[in-house]
Amino acid sequence: MRSTSNPAFRNLPRAGAGYGQYGPNVGFNQPQGGVPGYGMPQAPAGAGDRPMTVDDVVIKTGLCIATALVTGVLAAIWAQSQADARAMGTIVGVMVVAMLVGLGLSLVMIFRQKPSGPMTLVYSAAEGVFLGAITGLFELIYPGIALQAILGTVGVFVAMLVVYKTGAVKVTPKLTKWIIGATAGVVILMLANLVLGMFGVNMGLRDGNSTIAIIFSLVVIGIAAFNFLLDFDMADRMIREGMPSKWAWFAAFGLMTTLVWLYLEILRLLSYLQND
Repeated sequence: MRSTSNPAFRNLPRAGAGYGQYGPNVGFNQPQGGVPGYGMPQAPAGAGDRPMTVDDVVIKTGLCIATALVTGVLAAIWAQSQADARAMGTIVGVMVVAMLVGLGLSLVMIFRQKPSGPMTLVYSAAEGVFLGAITGLFELIYPGIALQAILGTVGVFVAMLVVYKTGAVKVTPKLTKWIIGATAGVVILMLANLVLGMFGVNMGLRDGNSTIAIIFSLVVIGIAAFNFLLDFDMADRMIREGMPSKWAWFAAFGLMTTLVWLYLEILRLLSYLQND
């Protein structure tokens, strides 16, 4: 499979590694009847897991997003109701715990490289709590920012899906390398900014009052948006290579990681803009 900047999709087993018995499927961007070059025999009825389909990915991803939304809304309401000087420590504590749970589960799934519906849903719930608590606090400072961030994230996601499905931007090896390189670059810059900030050095990348911070945030949002193209392409390839339907959970997990990243960056950018 082609490389991707999303660690969830790294080193996935190929269709030939135990999945060759599953026939070709229709991907996000493929016509009915399969894809030339994937002419593997269809799995007999009832033999193991059936091949993965677009509907599997859509349903699993929808369940993950719904889970994150429910826990996120509840966490945001709770954070707003508890937001005073005495309760701030509790809110931060809940955010940290949720973040660590989400990080821990993501690392387990990434390194195990095995799909798990329960773990993916728990990951989504934990990320929902984390994002909801943060959003609740931001909403107290900037009323209306939560709806703006949600609409912005949905808009970017839908726009990139349309771009992918229409073929307006082709996911070529060259584009893939560019996106992976750009993603690695912004991650390195963010880590450097964090480390240097501990020693009193301000690079200005996360200073909400600076133009550099706004530009950097816009760049990160753009790179996160292009990562959706790689996520869609990887899910498409998993479908076309006939991987079992349970792997739709892994595709949903990969899409969720990009959604979480994008939402956080949009929320941050909106807060910068309202500071001006």
